[in-house]
Amino acid sequence: MIGDQSPSGMSEPLQIIFWPDPRLKKISPPVKAFDQELRDLSARMFDIMRENKGVGLAAPQVGRNIRFFVMNATGMPADDRVYVNPLVSDADGEEEDEEGCLSLPDIRIQVLRNKTMRITAFDLDGKQFEQVESGFPARVWQHEIDHLNGIMLTDRMGPVARMANRRKLKELDEQYEKEHPKEPKSPSKRRTRK
Repeated sequence: MIGDQSPSGMSEPLQIIFWPDPRLKKISPPVKAFDQELRDLSARMFDIMRENKGVGLAAPQVGRNIRFFVMNATGMPADDRVYVNPLVSDADGEEEDEEGCLSLPDIRIQVLRNKTMRITAFDLDGKQFEQVESGFPARVWQHEIDHLNGIMLTDRMGPVARMANRRKLKELDEQYEKEHPKEPKSPSKRRTRK
């Protein structure tokens, strides 16, 4: 089930999950069902993306590990795009620019990406399509496909970027630990000497 079901099957509101949530590091399997649940998930993801002033949002970022993302590179409603089971090819050129991530709030780093790409994907009805883009849309594709492959901006940080963002990463780490405490370890049994 997709909808608002958590991986454990319990109902929870769909929301952005933050680093270092382990669901963000999983490789997502392909979407198999092009159904109403996928359409509902798409609509909710667009709402969440807009509420958070994003330009793209991958399903793993809302805790759904499937190969699916939504994006809008212009902010105009007519430019909403859905990509199911996307594949990129024909990479050409390189360009470095700043990127942020909704799962890593307040962190921005320089990332080297291919300048031009071809994407092959399916729409919500299961119809295949192709697009070729350069610049910002191609960068968004690559960023979102990274999410589908369990790759985050933290994996693309060099030592300087990691040092510059260490305080924010520590805050996110502490917040995650607070919200997801590890199970208490059972006390070790002491051996008594005789």
